[in-house]
Amino acid sequence: MAEKRNRIKTATVIVVVIAALVIAALTTRGKVPAVPIVEVTREDLLVTITSNGKVEPIDPQIAHAEFATFVDKVMATEGQAVRSGETILTLDSADIRSQLARARADRLSAENDLRNARAGGSPEQTAQLAGDLKAEQVEVTNLESTQKALEDLVAKHAATEDELAANRAALAKARANLQTLEARQKDLEQRSSERVEAAGLRVKQAEELVDSLEEKVRSATVVATTHGTLYSLPAQLGNYVKVGDTLAEMADLSRVRVRAFVDEPELGVLEPSQTVVITWDAKPGKRWTGLTEQVPKEVVARGSRSVGEVLCSINNDQMELLPNTNVQVEIQVRQRRGALVLPRAAVRERGKGQRFVWVFDGTRVHRRDISVGVANPSEYEVLAGLAAGERVAEPVDQKLRDGMEVRVEEAP
Repeated sequence: MAEKRNRIKTATVIVVVIAALVIAALTTRGKVPAVPIVEVTREDLLVTITSNGKVEPIDPQIAHAEFATFVDKVMATEGQAVRSGETILTLDSADIRSQLARARADRLSAENDLRNARAGGSPEQTAQLAGDLKAEQVEVTNLESTQKALEDLVAKHAATEDELAANRAALAKARANLQTLEARQKDLEQRSSERVEAAGLRVKQAEELVDSLEEKVRSATVVATTHGTLYSLPAQLGNYVKVGDTLAEMADLSRVRVRAFVDEPELGVLEPSQTVVITWDAKPGKRWTGLTEQVPKEVVARGSRSVGEVLCSINNDQMELLPNTNVQVEIQVRQRRGALVLPRAAVRERGKGQRFVWVFDGTRVHRRDISVGVANPSEYEVLAGLAAGERVAEPVDQKLRDGMEVRVEEAP
């Protein structure tokens, strides 16, 4: 009986001791702050810039109305694939064709005037003047010969002075007529130079008008200039179009350009040929990839933002990305293979550019300076101060101090 009482007493003491130890442990545990602890690891670190952008065709072919008229026929539908040379639509060009016929007639008239001006006048005028000149030159030559003969005969008393005087008067008259005709010819030549210049100007103007009207007639038939997609067709049958109105837009959409709007502070790390990933709310889960092509040379205002416009070439084999759609853009600006990484929340700053962490040794934390490299929104690359496998505290609200005892915060 006494032995039984002793066993009960011993058991009671043990229970009391254990309870005291548990209470002490719990009391002590409650005084040691719990902090999240993370491990320094090696992994591939991807640094990205995210922004918004707009899809554009790379080499769009846009047809504009070159004269005011009505849409006569439409042979295609928006969104269809087209081949080079395929007719999209035609415009009513009856009035332009009538203008072209008149302009061609005016050009022929101007060309005829130019030929006459270069020849010195009309063919009849020039032929008449040339004939008169030749006849008068022959007359002068004959009278000069007669004059010489008569002078010899008068000297020999074989001809009279009256005959000599009469021939002399006829020769003077012929020479005067010749001078008049030569002066007339010279005057015609001078005036002809002016007429040639004026006629040449009229011919040039007529040719320019004909070329312009011929181009308008050709533009009345809108054809595809390349194999691609007719992604916009605002002109519809019977519509009235004004000069400059867009009739159709087409392009090869197997590759498109995305104009990404990147905020000014992030422009410094951009380079050509960086990987780009595009997402579009209209197709959740779908991703398109490409490369940066041209980094911005200036910053422009876009709403309340100051941005640079980055041009990106994107693969669009399935032609699902449509021109003028708004997309999300992720540009991969840096990538480190097997980098030593640490969550950004574990890194603290002390002064400009000085960073440190709280290293956890199992019971306590110790402050240690580190150097960091590239970063993404959630992680830093650690260049110096830590090794893979070490653990650091990730304090949120707690104020830690060097050598402070902490415990690992248990996951909820």
